[in-house]
Amino acid sequence: MSKVEVYTSSTCPYCTMAKDYLKDKGIDFEEKNVQTNAQARDELISKGYTGVPVLVIGGEEIVGFDRPRIDAAIAKLA
Repeated sequence: MSKVEVYTSSTCPYCTMAKDYLKDKGIDFEEKNVQTNAQARDELISKGYTGVPVLVIGGEEIVGFDRPRIDAAIAKLA
């Protein structure tokens, strides 16, 4: 399975929802907290985003907790 990355912040409720959703689906992911990790923040900005969550699933970038897009991207990984 391709790597899944989730850009988050410590106080973002949608980030928590996205992480919990991936965990419930059994999807391994790497969390990149832009609040505590300057490199992650720079990566996110270089992608053109300033808000979180941003999920990168199989190369597809998904802004926000967009369950239908997350499900579609996960399905492409299988």
